[in-house]
Amino acid sequence: MTPSPFASDRRLAVVVMGVSGSGKSTIAAGIAQLLSLDWVDGDELHSPASVAKMKAGIALDDADRWPWLDRIAARLADAARFPAGLVATCSALKRSYRDRLRRGAPGVRFVFLDGPAAVIASRLAARQGHFMPSTLLASQLQTLEMPRPDEDDVVHADIEQPATSLIRQVARALRNP
Repeated sequence: MTPSPFASDRRLAVVVMGVSGSGKSTIAAGIAQLLSLDWVDGDELHSPASVAKMKAGIALDDADRWPWLDRIAARLADAARFPAGLVATCSALKRSYRDRLRRGAPGVRFVFLDGPAAVIASRLAARQGHFMPSTLLASQLQTLEMPRPDEDDVVHADIEQPATSLIRQVARALRNP
């Protein structure tokens, strides 16, 4: 990778979080490129059984999510494999999920992609080839526990701004905590 003006010697573990359709993959890839980091789509770490459930329109429960969150945390914490750090996508909708990621990957930072439900719904309606059906958006919004002020490792990002602006703003915030 070409060195970036945003790069530094400090290792970063970053979770780009939000409901399905908020732009996690796009923003994570952009942040990773700008910060000269690798990235992983957390959806790739779901078990086949969880993917089958979601394809069938069945929301995951905590028992489905715990092992998935542990796999994401293990990747984020893997300094031998990702010495500069890693950006991962993960819905991380509940505080308990974020806390589990914090325990498994100490020092992790979160980027919360936030925006109106109507914007997210229109994005989901236009998306093709993803296993997550738009019918599960309501359950995700219902599950979402907004990051609270005491979660000082969370960068809030408004998805209504252009992706390039959002990516640059977030990269600056991650490098200048």
